[in-house]
Amino acid sequence: MIDYRRLRVALLGAGAVGSQVARLLIENADELADRSGAALELAGIAVRDIDAPRDVDLPRELLTTDAETLIVGSDIVIELMGGIEPAREYLLQAVNSGADVVTANKALLATHGSEVFDAADQVGASVYYEAAVAGAIPIIRPLRDSLAGDRVDRIVGIVNGTTNYILDRMDAEGSEMAEILADAQRLGYAEADPTADIEGYDAAQKAALLASLAFHTSVPLEAVHREGITGVTKQMMDAARHAGYVIKLVAVCERLTGRDDESGDEAISVRVYPALIRREHPLASVHGVNNAVFVQAEAAGNLMFYGAGAGGVQTASAVLGDVVSAARRHIAGGAGVGESTRANLPTVDIGQVVTRYQVTLEVDDRPGVLARVAGLLSDGRVSIATVEQTLEHTEEGAASARLVIGTHKALEQDLSETVARLADDDVVERVVSVLRVEGD
Repeated sequence: MIDYRRLRVALLGAGAVGSQVARLLIENADELADRSGAALELAGIAVRDIDAPRDVDLPRELLTTDAETLIVGSDIVIELMGGIEPAREYLLQAVNSGADVVTANKALLATHGSEVFDAADQVGASVYYEAAVAGAIPIIRPLRDSLAGDRVDRIVGIVNGTTNYILDRMDAEGSEMAEILADAQRLGYAEADPTADIEGYDAAQKAALLASLAFHTSVPLEAVHREGITGVTKQMMDAARHAGYVIKLVAVCERLTGRDDESGDEAISVRVYPALIRREHPLASVHGVNNAVFVQAEAAGNLMFYGAGAGGVQTASAVLGDVVSAARRHIAGGAGVGESTRANLPTVDIGQVVTRYQVTLEVDDRPGVLARVAGLLSDGRVSIATVEQTLEHTEEGAASARLVIGTHKALEQDLSETVARLADDDVVERVVSVLRVEGD
């Protein structure tokens, strides 16, 4: 038997992911030692309540409520507590002691990542966070390492399983959102308070991390444009299906080139919103709680990463991959590899992005209306790509027309201002919906 060097591993948190990480560290100790070149000793598991019920029967002697003492003397610290504090304090304590850190805490990294990475750089430690974005899908390591020699131009991803589950079922079943959200909560796919998911906060945090890696630029969370799915209706789903689209909540990270304004000739845009995706596009076939990230790189071309976006044992796989990497670094020696943010590109407002809309309007059913709408679009520097008109009757017998207008690409600012003018015009009864189109 090989006499491996022993590394102490501290685990902070024993929830759905943490308990699975602990189980796998214990059960697969010999295999993990062979892969990493080090014997990984689980020194302890910090929890809030030692007697709380858990999915996995963990050795009681490993449980402790004293996280700070556990961190001291550990070579690798795995943080799976979630939240900002005290997780931030514990991560800083860990890296300042020289330990490498493995975390799945996207909220912490999206808001305090620079502080944590800078602290690690000061002492030559490394921060690993594969599990912070898209669960079991390997996307952090490919962006940080495999594509480090390439130029990433664009990322479009489905990075929140809860919203994908909801929108996927709305599309397949024709059900309303409230009904499916209740099912998602019962099945454990959505929290009792689903705000972080359905309002896009979770996806925005992940988008900030992806953009920071892809464009070698520190992207603050407040620079991410965010819209959730609460405004998506069954009627919008039906219209999307009729037009050959599916609605997905997407995170878009985009490099903008050829600019001539005060921000320079290159900048980035990071945004999260529900968008129309053509059914032929690979992202349209991402079903249930799965995630997918579609990367467009200059040399590598189009790449897609697909798999389970959540789940205790699935996410534990990504965590343990990082643990093995951290162990190998300890054995090899040398300083950890820091985050590259030297490009320092500006992040622009969504109004400066070129995109295209699908706008659904209810308008008066009388001659000249279509010409009036077309004129308003033209005045706003927006051209029409497609238009479909249907006639609807109320119970009282009154008639109104519904226009579904697809635009050509234009500046977001021009598109949004034109929609506002349409909403104020006398011939438009109501702006039913506005969705951007991605993936064309």
